[in-house]
Amino acid sequence: MAGPGDAQDRLDRIAKLIAADMVAEVCSIYVRRAGDVLELFATQGLKPEAVHNTRLRIGEGIVGAVAADSRPMALAEARKHPSFAYRPETGEEIYTSMMGVPILRGGRMLGVLAIQNRTQRDYTDEEVETMETVSMVVAEMVASGELIETSEQRPADGIGIAPLRLDGIKLNGGLAMGHAVLHRPAIPVGRTVAEDSETEKLRLKDALASMHKRLDELLVQADAEGPGDHIDILKTYRMFAEDKGWIRRIVENIENGLTAEGAVVRVQDDTRARMKKVDDAYLRERLLDLEDLAFRLLQHLTGDADGTRAHMLPEETILVARNMGPADLLDYNRSNLKALILEEGSSTSHVAIVARALQIPVIGRVKGILDRVEPMDPILVDGGNGLCYIRPGDEVRSAFKASMRMFEEKRAHYRAAKDLPSITKDGVEISLMMNAGLLIDMGHLQDSGAAGIGLYRTEVPFMVRSDFPDTTTQAELYSAILDQAEGKPVTFRTLDIGGDKVLPYFHEMQEENPAMGWRAIRIAIDRPGLMRGQLRALIQASNGRPLRVMFPMVANADEFVQARAMLDKELSRATRRGLPLPSELKVGAMLEVPSLIFQLDALAKKADFISIGSNDLLQFLFASDRGNPRMDGRYDALSAPVLNVVKEVVQRAQQNGLELSVCGEMAGQPLEALALIGLGIRTLSMSPANIGPLRDTVRACTVSALSDFTEALTHRPDRSLRGAMASFARDHGITV
Repeated sequence: MAGPGDAQDRLDRIAKLIAADMVAEVCSIYVRRAGDVLELFATQGLKPEAVHNTRLRIGEGIVGAVAADSRPMALAEARKHPSFAYRPETGEEIYTSMMGVPILRGGRMLGVLAIQNRTQRDYTDEEVETMETVSMVVAEMVASGELIETSEQRPADGIGIAPLRLDGIKLNGGLAMGHAVLHRPAIPVGRTVAEDSETEKLRLKDALASMHKRLDELLVQADAEGPGDHIDILKTYRMFAEDKGWIRRIVENIENGLTAEGAVVRVQDDTRARMKKVDDAYLRERLLDLEDLAFRLLQHLTGDADGTRAHMLPEETILVARNMGPADLLDYNRSNLKALILEEGSSTSHVAIVARALQIPVIGRVKGILDRVEPMDPILVDGGNGLCYIRPGDEVRSAFKASMRMFEEKRAHYRAAKDLPSITKDGVEISLMMNAGLLIDMGHLQDSGAAGIGLYRTEVPFMVRSDFPDTTTQAELYSAILDQAEGKPVTFRTLDIGGDKVLPYFHEMQEENPAMGWRAIRIAIDRPGLMRGQLRALIQASNGRPLRVMFPMVANADEFVQARAMLDKELSRATRRGLPLPSELKVGAMLEVPSLIFQLDALAKKADFISIGSNDLLQFLFASDRGNPRMDGRYDALSAPVLNVVKEVVQRAQQNGLELSVCGEMAGQPLEALALIGLGIRTLSMSPANIGPLRDTVRACTVSALSDFTEALTHRPDRSLRGAMASFARDHGITV
């Protein structure tokens, strides 16, 4: 395959050789060109005049479908497949069976390798794997630029000099300005066909040992930087580096004739293909860990494992990646790293959690970023709004610099004002609390001047672990949270798992509507061991200090009674054993399900407080899936239905002497917060970044005028009352 002759001659010989070896009448090689076009570059069996004349769009025909999904297709009767597209110039009408595999390199789809047979043929898994292995050799030819210019291997509209704005989602806020550095440039693999499999196995063994040693060094380094949940993440990542199934698949590919590097790439491509088919957030994170480990292993195999790139980051680097693992982020020299942009990513992904610990702005799900940016392109990152500007013009750059100056000035102002009381002009105190979910979040408690932790999401530390933490481990974490709170109140919400919050070690059945299915307190009641273990840990952690516990997604008073009974049993257990009890215990419910509104009178006999979880409450109130992009903007939190629900809850809570707060997106947005205050809410819990701005809003408003205005809004039929509330704020000189 690597014999003499120009690239086209060698490609023709490859097609002929594959056809003979696979006992196929046809072998065709399609190469991706600019504009997402697949061009027939070589064939054995189809009409020669079709070469360089037959072209398919990605997604068109079976070849296009293979390219679109980046995964193989093996069809005994190809013409019956819905994707089949007949091209008369090829003369392929006489062939029945077809198998196609994507030509992949570094996660990029470069073309399709296909074979066809006259008679009906069931291709075996071994034959598909053989074709995938051969496609790696073709991928090296395409990527080298021998067949087409490397510039054509990107989408036609991808690279240019024109300014571009791309939107994503906020993973960590902040503003940054710098130049693009592409994470994980392709590692040149060289030979993929082995001469001696035993030698390759020894090379693999040495590379694995070297990689494990480097990961152990990273763990020591991270531990030295201080405690936090990122340590658990790295330990889990290190554990995956010894995954026997992953290593076995690499060894099997070596035994099938590949070099160690070729075998790793082969397994890595398979992992990427699996990632495209998996929707489960946990499984995608695990597959990402394996892909990241494969890249690191290639570094050790090719002698590029000394971490040189970590010391070569230019100043003001904006790191751009499809996705990345936590260890890779720690590999970089972070003094020059200003921001991170991911083509994928989620708020619970490991790299996002580590980036938050390091206070690096991150935006994720920026579709097509790798196809649209070149190394050293200037980039502006607005983490708070989840967007970036590539190759910005002078006007945009100047405006962004002004925004950065203003941002820093505001941060300085908020830091200086963090100890000012959050009291309205007419003397009403509004308690501004912060939400947290990890130990690393606790540093923001003092920085922001928050009055306490209004919502500690206990499920978040569970989600970044590979196994269920025992009671002692949980108690140590909760004790550390209370220690760092330094006497400020902390409300621990018990496990809110299920729905989109997946624990890797807790296997749930598939549900058509998981958001409204078996989750949160429903799981706790059905699996009381989970709840009691956590409650036992919370009591142990309190160690004579005040303790606040909140149960999530309570739909009726009976569910709360059952959960409270478990807590009472754990208190009795602690008493019998002579363990210190909380000096003060307050127990509450999160109001997310509208049905609970009509049972607040009964709930008040057992509960001390309630907290409105605005995110889920709005979702259930409007029957609107907040994860569905088609629902974006359809319903507004600032509308009469929402305001009247809050008004009803405030009245019932006051009648029954229940403490009341609001947490979620509504609590942290100035206009929404004004409406909540006007309706009688006096405690708000939000992201720590929102506390400074909201303190200014509170100190500028007058509750008496705000209450009268908000009451009038509850009777208006408008789809959105946002404009009216903004006008009120503007007329009264309130900062929003």
